[in-house]
Amino acid sequence: MRRPGPSAARPASARRAGSPVAATILTAILTAGLWTQEVVDTFAFGGQLDAFGIQPRDPDSLAHVFSAPFLHAGFAHLMANTVPLAVLTFMSAVRGIGRFLVATLLIVLVGGGLVWLFGRGNSIHLGASALVFGYLAYLLGVGWWERTPAALGMAAVAFLLYGGALWGVLPGNPVISWEAHLFGFVAGLLAAALLHRRRPVLPGTSWQR
Repeated sequence: MRRPGPSAARPASARRAGSPVAATILTAILTAGLWTQEVVDTFAFGGQLDAFGIQPRDPDSLAHVFSAPFLHAGFAHLMANTVPLAVLTFMSAVRGIGRFLVATLLIVLVGGGLVWLFGRGNSIHLGASALVFGYLAYLLGVGWWERTPAALGMAAVAFLLYGGALWGVLPGNPVISWEAHLFGFVAGLLAAALLHRRRPVLPGTSWQR
């Protein structure tokens, strides 16, 4: 019989936890990248990079699902997203860097794809608010699926900080992409379900996911 090592003695949730330092670095890179992009777009391209946002049902715009969440219609738009994005990015990444990156890809791909399919036509959808709503949903979903004290606590903090923003998934201001909010949120829930849902333990095994 093999004696379990020190890492095996730790709870599975502890072994999967990410590093706060790594989460901080990743958050700083993402935030700095968004600001650098907006500075370059504004002063070098005159805002022309915003054309790489999502134009629903335009075949030439389908690939823009990968660029739209990282573009903003000016500095005011970017400033409105920066703080919630930084906070929710850190809270999501500290749960595990690998899973965070996969969750981000799902939010960008699924959320953006749904905006491309169902968003209002004759408009360009862009902005990190899709990620903000996606990460918020991801944290809430992790709390639901894992139901550990750490996951529930993180979900509660996220809801207390930004739960009021959930009204943003409903149609309102015509210049705001509520579709990106809604579908980013849906994609975040999907990511949590795929990455954190408990699976049944097979007969004869003593480990749990």
